[in-house]
Amino acid sequence: MHRGKGMKFVGDSRVRENDDRHIPKDYSEYPGRTEPFWPNFLLKEWLAGAVFLVGFLCLTVAAPAPLETMADPTTPGYIPLPDWYFLFLYQLLKYPFASGDFVVVGTVIIPGLAFGALFLAPFLDRGPERRPTRRPIATSLMLMSIAAVFYLTWEAASHVNWEARAEQNKIVEDVEIDKESAGYQVYSSQSCMSCHGENLEGASGPPLIGTGLSPEEIQDIAVNGTGSMPADQFKGSDKELQQLSEFIAGLGSE
Repeated sequence: MHRGKGMKFVGDSRVRENDDRHIPKDYSEYPGRTEPFWPNFLLKEWLAGAVFLVGFLCLTVAAPAPLETMADPTTPGYIPLPDWYFLFLYQLLKYPFASGDFVVVGTVIIPGLAFGALFLAPFLDRGPERRPTRRPIATSLMLMSIAAVFYLTWEAASHVNWEARAEQNKIVEDVEIDKESAGYQVYSSQSCMSCHGENLEGASGPPLIGTGLSPEEIQDIAVNGTGSMPADQFKGSDKELQQLSEFIAGLGSE
């Protein structure tokens, strides 16, 4: 039997002779690049992002952000703060070179230069290496950005009394206040209203609705002070102090 006898070769015009669309490219000549960006590398990036997102969602469920009262521009002593991821810009605007007459520097120029540098980092350093030590420009820009954001956020957060702020801005239930009562008359005649609000909802001081304190405890605070509240704020008689303490203790206690 002769070699090739009985074999026939049939050509198909639908199959290209050099169809290499589904053959991965050879990246061996590029140091550190041993796989195509799509889909191999991008799939790993998506997987890492999904793991981070799931972890972040677990943290938000375990420790949800507290809600505060509705913003009221007429409330004295209230200091508005941005969300935590904008605290570094909030802190930047406290410095003389980025506030006042130079507020454009802090709101437009400096953030524009910073984010512009991060945007241009891949174009400024186009080396084939993936090691951070071999990418000095991109690595330096990223490290400086992380250090600046971390420092400014830390400085902004360290100057805020978070416990007092949460107590001051917590949501309180609506309670009908008898403004004709003797206790409210004492409350309005003293200096209480300037710190705790007309309806005891809180202003520069905490709200006085639903404190859970007894009349004796309220009397002690009014006389001796507590926290940022100085002593001897109450200037009335013992009878008025008794009326005031019973009035405040009865708010929201039902």
